[in-house]
Amino acid sequence: MKERGNLLTALDKAGILVEALPYIKKFYGKTVVIKYGGHAMINEELKKAVLTDAVLMKYVGMHPVIVHGGGPEITGMLKKFGKESQFVGGMRVTDRETMEIVEMVLVGKINKDIVSLINRFGGRAVGLSGKDANLFTAVKKMGLVRLPDGGEEEVDIGFVGDINQVNPQIVTTVIDEGYIPVVAPVAVGDSGEGYNVNADYAAGKLAEALNADKLIILTDVEGILKDKNDLTSLISILRVKDVPDLIKQGVIDGGMIPKVECCISALKGGVQKTHILDGRVPHSILLEVFTDRGIGTMVMDS
Repeated sequence: MKERGNLLTALDKAGILVEALPYIKKFYGKTVVIKYGGHAMINEELKKAVLTDAVLMKYVGMHPVIVHGGGPEITGMLKKFGKESQFVGGMRVTDRETMEIVEMVLVGKINKDIVSLINRFGGRAVGLSGKDANLFTAVKKMGLVRLPDGGEEEVDIGFVGDINQVNPQIVTTVIDEGYIPVVAPVAVGDSGEGYNVNADYAAGKLAEALNADKLIILTDVEGILKDKNDLTSLISILRVKDVPDLIKQGVIDGGMIPKVECCISALKGGVQKTHILDGRVPHSILLEVFTDRGIGTMVMDS
């Protein structure tokens, strides 16, 4: 009976490989940008799942590119320096000292840790920051404060940037040399100053510049739910034309709005498909890319 059980297990694995074959063929040589953040960056098992997914993708001929966040670790480091985090419209107020700490955490710690893990899991990775070779250039972004009368007022939130140009040559060079690029979301201004930029936004802009086949945004939710209290109400396919009504209805709200807007911008910029996936599900990337089932919410034009 034990031998039969082992045979069935082996047959199951063979079936999975057969199911994956057409997808491996379809995505061979294609670029997939992964925005890595949320719980998947904290839990050790989820870290391993996400990064081994990227390694496997590289070995079967795909070109994964990882853009990571790091908000919680930045907040933690600021506390160690005696600085409280302030946010305006969801954006971190970033004075000069905070910007130095942001770069230290994103570029000096998180980026290096991800590269080290990928190398340990059998891949080859190279860490980059948006400053390298002017990968991301940015202009100052103002914060918006909602007024009691319903209007909005612009306020200075420091070194927070809007990406105005992406120069992807350094990333394509790393890809062509057989490495997985790991990108920290900081940018450089006209005078050489550093800017803190939103990681979702950076991933979307990089996906556009690379003409990526897919943009995958990892989150801490199942995807977009019609009813937040009903996990069976997942919207598997979200069409761009339906987004304004869903925002008005409150189906898409809070931190999900910028993620959806990021997907829409990427689609308009030439990215073929965009996905919002639950990073708490082990190997969610492989389930989306290499199986018939797919998970999460796919945002598409039509």
